[in-house]
Amino acid sequence: MDARPFGPLDRRVPVVGLGTWKMESDDRESAIVTIRRAIELGLVHIDTAEIYGKGAVEELVGEAIAGYRGDVFLASKIHPEHATYAGTLLSCEKSLRRLRTDRLDLYLLHWPGTQPLEETFRAFEELKKEGKILAWGVSNFDVADLERAIEIAGEGVIACNQVLYNLGERDAEHVLQPVCERHGIAFVGYSPLGSGQFPTRGSWRGDVLAGIASAHGVTSRAVALAFLARRPGAFVIPKTARVDHVEELARAGDLVLTRSEIDTLEAAFPLEPPKSKMPSL
Repeated sequence: MDARPFGPLDRRVPVVGLGTWKMESDDRESAIVTIRRAIELGLVHIDTAEIYGKGAVEELVGEAIAGYRGDVFLASKIHPEHATYAGTLLSCEKSLRRLRTDRLDLYLLHWPGTQPLEETFRAFEELKKEGKILAWGVSNFDVADLERAIEIAGEGVIACNQVLYNLGERDAEHVLQPVCERHGIAFVGYSPLGSGQFPTRGSWRGDVLAGIASAHGVTSRAVALAFLARRPGAFVIPKTARVDHVEELARAGDLVLTRSEIDTLEAAFPLEPPKSKMPSL
């Protein structure tokens, strides 16, 4: 599994991780086995959030990573309404209890809200001093939001920006991804397989993916993930609760597409004109 520097952190993180959104609706035992298998395959970046299943997913993840904690790059997110100074400290404590750990490797503000970023970031820094988080970042921040965050926090502080990014939604490539790269902020794509909208074989786009996949002995999903993670500061966190799927997705971590294959995918999934508002789920 290819790993690369994660923003300003002195740590390399695998390009493919595992998301857990809506995992509360999956078979619990299957989800736990899948998370453990993901870790064994090198997908050690496990991403969750306090609002996923109202805390139920953090509890599931906590059970799954028991005995694996030293191997895991564990990320969770705080709801913006909770992100006052005191609220951030409290939310982190609750997440740590549900996750059965004494620390998070990464703590994110889930999206821009009404609480002052200065207070949220002050709490993040306090959590770092206490050793309860290794690093912190943001999620669903557009260019203006991110530039404001950098102005408050300073350079080399914000670890990542996690945003919606898949073959059908590449808007972030216009400006946001280059801004992240310029400031040394990891660019993390969530829902990289399109949340049920992945091109199927028999459609021309699906056949493009299948043709490239066949040449490498992998699946179309692995090709899509490799394409999305082709730039040096990019990471993807697909979600699955099935062992066979996670084994399929892990193949993307070592897949290197040729320039010709990237050009073919660029033509099949063209970058649309910039949107006036950054998309999110």
